[in-house]
Amino acid sequence: QENISNFRGQIKRLGLSYDWQREIDTSKADYYRWTQWIFLKLYDQGLAYLAEVPVNWCPAQGTVLANEEVQDGRYVETGDLVERRMMRQWMLKITAYAERLLSDLDELDWPAGIIEMQRQWIGKSIGARVRFAIRDSQESFEVFTTRPDTLFGATFCVLAPEHPLVAGITSEAQRAAVAEYVERVKHVSDLDRETAAAKEKTGVFTGAYAVNPANGEPVPIWIADYVKVDYGSGAIMAVPGHDERDYEFAKAFGLPIIEVVAGGDISQAAHAEEGVAVNSQFLDGLTTTEAKAKMIAWLEDQGLGQGETTYKLRDWLFSRQRYWGEPFPILHNANTGEILTVPAADLPITLPELSEYKPTEDGQPPLARAQEWMKVELDGQSLLRETNTMPQWAGSCWYYLRYMDPRNSELPFDPEAEKYWGPVDLYVGGVEHAVLHLLYARFWHKVLYDCALVHTREPFKKLFNQGMILGISHRDANGRFYAPGEVEYRDGKPFAKGSDTPLSAREEKMSKSRLNVVNPDDVIAEYGADSLRLYEMFMGPLEAVKPWQTNGVKGVHGFLERSWSLLIDTTTGALSSVISDAPESSATDELRREINITVHKVTADIENMRFNTAIAKMMEFVNLAKKQQAIPLAVAQKFVLVLSPFAPHIAEELWRRLGHDSSLAYHPWPEADENWLEADTVTMTVHINGKRRAELKVARDLDRAAIEAAAQAAEGVADKLAGQGIKKVIFVPGKLVNFII
Repeated sequence: QENISNFRGQIKRLGLSYDWQREIDTSKADYYRWTQWIFLKLYDQGLAYLAEVPVNWCPAQGTVLANEEVQDGRYVETGDLVERRMMRQWMLKITAYAERLLSDLDELDWPAGIIEMQRQWIGKSIGARVRFAIRDSQESFEVFTTRPDTLFGATFCVLAPEHPLVAGITSEAQRAAVAEYVERVKHVSDLDRETAAAKEKTGVFTGAYAVNPANGEPVPIWIADYVKVDYGSGAIMAVPGHDERDYEFAKAFGLPIIEVVAGGDISQAAHAEEGVAVNSQFLDGLTTTEAKAKMIAWLEDQGLGQGETTYKLRDWLFSRQRYWGEPFPILHNANTGEILTVPAADLPITLPELSEYKPTEDGQPPLARAQEWMKVELDGQSLLRETNTMPQWAGSCWYYLRYMDPRNSELPFDPEAEKYWGPVDLYVGGVEHAVLHLLYARFWHKVLYDCALVHTREPFKKLFNQGMILGISHRDANGRFYAPGEVEYRDGKPFAKGSDTPLSAREEKMSKSRLNVVNPDDVIAEYGADSLRLYEMFMGPLEAVKPWQTNGVKGVHGFLERSWSLLIDTTTGALSSVISDAPESSATDELRREINITVHKVTADIENMRFNTAIAKMMEFVNLAKKQQAIPLAVAQKFVLVLSPFAPHIAEELWRRLGHDSSLAYHPWPEADENWLEADTVTMTVHINGKRRAELKVARDLDRAAIEAAAQAAEGVADKLAGQGIKKVIFVPGKLVNFII
């Protein structure tokens, strides 16, 4: 609550215009009541279920960790050991929406990079599922392959170390080696496994063999960490001649490599491209497309497999072993194993007060400490509450809908309010949300659409990724960081203040540990909120990554001072004597043209979120207006109005001093007079044999002959043309003159 209060205060000090009656707090019961209600909808639709899944378990912390929180088998925050463990977890069946999540991307006005990231994350693959029998066993396993045409080239199979068949098929001779490898992999996260597999292939032979269904040949079964149990079937057929990872594995362990697609040199590298089938019996001579179709038909005819479409997307692990999160509206019958849902009328299920927020000694979530809270009597049954909590993503999956109707106590939002406000026209957010929050929110929205609770298939029409503002960090040769107050510059180089210790300066993401965080409160205190607003918008394109430079704040602060002194007598505080009550038509053509061009450009730049160029144009206007002997009141008002979204505080004060009693927020936005949008002069470049020699400002309506004459006489041109014969003149109206000599 302290953080929320601080953020709210900073937002208000910056003058950001929000309807504070729509403020929501996802951690309050009147909000997460409806998060729990939506979970019940997911459960009723068969989209929420319990499953045994492999997780990153940290025994010391007593909780599951995300892949991003594990490095080299340890929790990145504490260094505690992490192991892979099968645990019963709540899952959301996002895979049921995989095809819709993929196809509906075509509807969105989103950055191409984000759309591609979601496509890759969903990872649609069209291929075949093939069954491999295990020799001398009743067991078999299935693999999915996008290249069934290469089945004759499968010379070994690889199972994930966690695959349930591993223990049963391992020979006595290999049992110790397999057990050691499986134990080692337990302490490695999926992310580390992928990284390590890219560098070096590791694995162990199980001692068992499968049978290649295409040719009946025995193929050894290995386990390796580059195959994951939760992706596909947890098993692959390895075709080293035509897959890079399989090729590297085969080379590392001396396994056979067979060419079954012509066109490469498998003695040097895997040939992964399409081509013509060879060494493949009934497929020989067929193209890859033809061979795929024929092999799938053969597998289906033989009862050995079938064509299939799969997705890389996995179901969403939705439970956490932490106190801080939404309690699940779920009850368990410990005697029968039956799962019941909490009636919607009994929501919200609130968090109990606890004196200890750590997991229990036997690894149960913190809520298991609340024994009285856990026990529930319902319809004569003694039940136990679910003690896992929802992840941080839950509340953020639908908050935009609650903004539309934030005080509704009967529904998460009124359908009529959603029809009026939705969908979101513009979402500004960082690229880091590409395949997490944005994908999860799309999934929840589609579920709500299927429940007839929203009227659109997608939540966010347009997405814009803002860039990051970097801080300047300073550190010495020993790696110690220095706060800005501990640094001084001499001849442009940083040193530790009061010493000769040289420092390095680096542009990096702002972080407390790097001592390079810029506190907006400090900037506001010294330069004012409008200066901070202007500087952040003037730094560069909104989508660009750029470093914070305090001198830049001084620059825009100077612009605001010039804007003030343009209209106000800084000595008396009254309107400047240059401001007149005369109509806009009394302004000089130069000023009249400039104010209309400024209004036009600022309007367009706001629409296109090019705030930096809008500010640059206003600076140009002020510079020109400063040279005028008189400025009509109407011109001054137009300028103040276009300035107001960028610097609302100074604009409101100027508006009052221009004679208005009401806020300029209620005044219509100015419109540009199209008759004054073209400048009366243009700047043309002058070239000789294509090399730029000069610039020339000429009247827009000046004829070609006069422009060519002026260009020949221009400084830097006349002396170069002296005594030379001009063979040709290339003339581009309003752009350039090029003399060919």
